[in-house]
Amino acid sequence: MDAVRDLLNWRSLRWKTCLLVTVCCCAVALTIGTLVHSSTRARSMNDGAAKATATLLRDVEAYERDGFPPPGLRLVPGELPDELLHRLDDQREPEPHHDAVTWYEDPGAGDHPSMWAARIYRGKPAATEIDMTSDLLTRRALDRHMWKYSLLALAVVVPLSALAAELPYRRLRRVARTTRRITDGDLTARTGAGRGNDEITAISATVDSMADSLHQRLLTEQRFTADVAHELRTPLMGLVTASELLPEGEATGLVQDRVRVLRALVEDLLEISRLDAGAECAEPRRVPLAEAVSESVERTGLHTRFTARDALTAETDPRRLDRIVTNLVVNAHRHGRAPVEVTVSGTTVTVRDHGPGFPAALLTGGPQRFRTGAPERGRGHGLGLTIALGQAEVLGASLSFANAPDGGAVATLRLPAAAKRPIHNG
Repeated sequence: MDAVRDLLNWRSLRWKTCLLVTVCCCAVALTIGTLVHSSTRARSMNDGAAKATATLLRDVEAYERDGFPPPGLRLVPGELPDELLHRLDDQREPEPHHDAVTWYEDPGAGDHPSMWAARIYRGKPAATEIDMTSDLLTRRALDRHMWKYSLLALAVVVPLSALAAELPYRRLRRVARTTRRITDGDLTARTGAGRGNDEITAISATVDSMADSLHQRLLTEQRFTADVAHELRTPLMGLVTASELLPEGEATGLVQDRVRVLRALVEDLLEISRLDAGAECAEPRRVPLAEAVSESVERTGLHTRFTARDALTAETDPRRLDRIVTNLVVNAHRHGRAPVEVTVSGTTVTVRDHGPGFPAALLTGGPQRFRTGAPERGRGHGLGLTIALGQAEVLGASLSFANAPDGGAVATLRLPAAAKRPIHNG
């Protein structure tokens, strides 16, 4: 389907190349045809004028010798074209044998053209006419052949140019596909620049270099996150133990609360590092979706509207499902506004709030760690949605984010339905 769409795309490089080659071929054919036509006509006029002049001199000599005019010699001014007479009148100081004037008469399509030659003989115009029909037919035949072979050349050159443009076009498409894969998050995609020193090879090498740099930076970030989380975990456990030994009081409660927040952050970082490393593995089983989501919502302890419509059984990991639903509900309460609604329909779970909605950066690029996207969404580490998205990928589910038309953020989790078990009759 994509290949057909590319083929029908008249804005593609393939058709632009064909159009350019066609225009160039037409321009060359028109230029050469015009030059050949003009040159052939000029030579024909010169040859016809020379032939008419020679015929006129021969007829005049025959008239002087025989005493009566040959059949082709015109001596009556009324039989001569007006243009020829005007040219004779404009001639000054005539010289013997070099005083003849010529004029090409082309009455129109379908008539027989003529070449006239005239001179003043014994004080009166004397002229002769030769037929130029054969010459005109020859020139027309030459023009037809020029057009025919020009069209034939176009019919051969344009397809060949399209085939010649196909190779660089394919290379550019490969670069475009690789760039889209990198944009979608596949930093292992490469164009395979290959050999050559042309511009496409340079672009391919640049895209591969960019992907290598991005991949390396992402790996460095992931290693840093994992190292920080692991390094913090040991002293954090000491802080947790120490905070539990403090005497009861307002200050102790504040310290214990902050320690719990710090512990949750470190656990989130460790979970993200495991997701980045691909160390997470789902343990799917048949789960009644409405019941599982309802329990997850209740465990959050937050006031949330829950609705189930035609809920089905899903094939999923209940622990990871609970993690996703919990993060989505907590994120909706923390960054949105009440009421927060959770709806289960079929194998789809929808979490919606009535706040300002997701920021545009999140809708286009997905959730980013340590980035909430917009001040109006509230404060946070930006890890909840990142973890939810990573866990959804582990489950083989899809998690999408959108804004409701009437306001509010909407997160939609689509889980695979459980396969129907065959019924055995005992």
